[in-house]
Amino acid sequence: MRLAASLYAFSLLAVGSTATAGGPASTARAAMQLFADNCFSPYLTADKAAKTFALSGASYDFYDLDPFSSVAASPATARAVTPGTDRRCEVSFAGDYSETAAQAVLKGLSAEAILDPAPLPARYASGDSTTLLAARRLNPRRVAVVHVGTRPASGGIETFMLVERLTPSDSAD
Repeated sequence: MRLAASLYAFSLLAVGSTATAGGPASTARAAMQLFADNCFSPYLTADKAAKTFALSGASYDFYDLDPFSSVAASPATARAVTPGTDRRCEVSFAGDYSETAAQAVLKGLSAEAILDPAPLPARYASGDSTTLLAARRLNPRRVAVVHVGTRPASGGIETFMLVERLTPSDSAD
């Protein structure tokens, strides 16, 4: 399964902008799949994220201040670091695909066996445009928060998919 997902992601990169030739729906499908296949991996780096999410029409945001592997930390380059987190992987794309995006996130969590619920920190609030907001235990010391929804964008509405890893002190129950 992981090999098939990796081959799919590679094929999207190999064809470049033709992956989005079908317009917003194709961009959304590709971005959702790439998010689910990559954002939950502790081995995703800024370089890999840049290559992976190089989709025309899809935006991404990534930082990892405390990498799992021996690579250098990846500082925040877009939005500021969310207090109490040390990693973010986010993708956004035009249109309202939030229901399908939430399903993709749940499949990605399941594929990585990230299934144990954790308390959601109070600073994460669900709004009318939230489709999924949940915390999952990565291991006994770490928690990730996933958030899927829609928000206003310059061209109308966009769907966002986000996972942030809490620092160990913010992961404590």
